[in-house]
Amino acid sequence: MEKARRVLIAADKFKGSLTAVQVAERVTAGLRRVAPDVGVAPLPVADGGDGTVDAAVAAGFTRHRARVTGPVGEQVGAAFAVRADTAVVEMAEASGLQRLPGGVLAPLTATTRGSGELLRAALDAGARTVVFGVGGSATTDGGAGMLAALGARFLDADGRELPPGGGALGALASVDLSGLDPRLGDGTVDLVLASDVDNPLTGPFGAAAVYGPQKGASPEDVAVLDAALERYAEVMEEAVGTRAKGLAQAPGAGAAGGLGYAALLLGARFRPGIEVLMEVVGFAAELERADLVITGEGSLDAQTLRGKAPAGVAAAAGAAGIPVVAVCGRLALTPGELRDAGIARAYPLAALEPDVTRSVANAGPLLERVAQSLAQDWLA
Repeated sequence: MEKARRVLIAADKFKGSLTAVQVAERVTAGLRRVAPDVGVAPLPVADGGDGTVDAAVAAGFTRHRARVTGPVGEQVGAAFAVRADTAVVEMAEASGLQRLPGGVLAPLTATTRGSGELLRAALDAGARTVVFGVGGSATTDGGAGMLAALGARFLDADGRELPPGGGALGALASVDLSGLDPRLGDGTVDLVLASDVDNPLTGPFGAAAVYGPQKGASPEDVAVLDAALERYAEVMEEAVGTRAKGLAQAPGAGAAGGLGYAALLLGARFRPGIEVLMEVVGFAAELERADLVITGEGSLDAQTLRGKAPAGVAAAAGAAGIPVVAVCGRLALTPGELRDAGIARAYPLAALEPDVTRSVANAGPLLERVAQSLAQDWLA
């Protein structure tokens, strides 16, 4: 096997232990211990969830900060990224699980209002193309909070505004969209919904049924939320007209607790998150100069194969004839499944430290050791 001379590191975060930027740093350190002269191009990637803004900043975007409403109403500091007239907005920055005070889940009341405020801040900064990364949400409100932040009003039968959260949408009687930010929906802003999931808004594969339990929803809560989202979609179709017909069942509508549905109502184009982010960070240009690609994430498992970052990176590199290997914390794919995904071999931290708690706590040093083993196989 001919040894690689230039390596492209295009890995996602190891959730709970290392950011994508830190993964690239640790892998680089491990490679250089074995092959000090090898060319290394670190290019952190993401699939639309948490870490998306960091990946854009690492690729040359400028970080902008804003104070916005967190998922349970408190003010939080959030960020988005801008380069020229393109912005990368990450809903998890405002409405993600990591924004819940003390990690206390709020499945019925968590709101996406802050995501709308963040989107508006990006428009105020001059963005005319917005990559809206959605994932890692604490919410199941169908994006109603986001729309409210952008000027929509959600009213009950007595004309009173509904309280925040998906649980309240069961009482929705009407929606007033006359105050909606005019920059959205009129074609002047290209809004791209970047997500790694293609679930519909409602039903057995919808936002509440599939992802509600991860956000603390009991079986009873899931039933309440799904019925509320059904009502929400009915009222929105009445308010918007034919343009909203069928959007609740469109791919991506159920992303981020239904935030995808609200984005689609605003005219967003749904695209797989990793494909969009690879374009944003300039993956194709770096790939042309690479002999080997290293990708990865915290857990390589069945979810990886459903549009996560490593699968997207491997597909693009494979199409260009560049071999791909992966690093990960935990490996739950067979060698055959890895090969089918375009990954020649995976190097898990668990091979060095099978105890999950210790592996997470020492992920950085372990990853450097794993990268040394990888380098012995592919670079030495």
